[in-house]
Amino acid sequence: MPDTENKLCYDLHSHSTSSDGELSPTDLVKYAHDKGVTELALTDHDNTAGIAEARLQADQLGMNLINGVEVSSIWNNRLVHIVGLNFDTENQALQKGLADLRKQREERGEKIGRRLEKLGICGALAGARQFSNGQILSRTHFARYLVASGVVKNPNEAFKKYLGDGKPACVTSEWASMEQTVEWIKGAGGHAVIAHPARYKLSATRLRLFIEDFVACGGQGFEVVSGSQDAAENRKMADYALRYELYASKGSDYHGPNQPWLSMGRMPDLPAACTPIWSLWEH
Repeated sequence: MPDTENKLCYDLHSHSTSSDGELSPTDLVKYAHDKGVTELALTDHDNTAGIAEARLQADQLGMNLINGVEVSSIWNNRLVHIVGLNFDTENQALQKGLADLRKQREERGEKIGRRLEKLGICGALAGARQFSNGQILSRTHFARYLVASGVVKNPNEAFKKYLGDGKPACVTSEWASMEQTVEWIKGAGGHAVIAHPARYKLSATRLRLFIEDFVACGGQGFEVVSGSQDAAENRKMADYALRYELYASKGSDYHGPNQPWLSMGRMPDLPAACTPIWSLWEH
């Protein structure tokens, strides 16, 4: 059953226009409040610039905003996402690391633009930047441009035909290692969480290796309930969290109204056997 109005309602994974979300930090907080969220983490990709604006709105609405970020990381030569929660946004090592990742995103975007140009799709880089507010440049911004220009019908098609792994316009990047990411987050006083673990489509053996490496480098949390996971996947992820004694997190991974299936305030509770990640800072 979802959280009720008599309980705190947590959403610890969301995005604003400070990365690839569709709503400004202010509007995202308003939307979350309207959906009954009381405890919100803004976890923009490789960027914390929206947190100050979001906190102003959260304070006005009586919501609790938790500092968050979703960091692009590499584990075993593949991209994974590590969410950082409840850290000091002024930590210099963390901010330098995030700035380096944003620079890599810009360089990757230029390469994606050139590849799309060779495929006969003109103006993709400039078009993607129009969908970005200048904080970061992501594949999602390119996908939105491809939809707007009529090249594809929807963002999913953009990734399947052009931007996804192994596709003609896919460009790999040297993201931070998972170990470095966890070090940044812990060094800033925060807690590192594996984001949407079911999305990686890892075999059971490789998922166990992923989790074991994450725990070995100091990771503490596991996104048991995710907007991109179904109920069966949530139950399976709860089993992993319990097996490896990880704190459980939950988050919609909300990006905006064009992804209505990833709404806020409707996620199920964490299984009773799991220990919530927020117990680390609430007590």
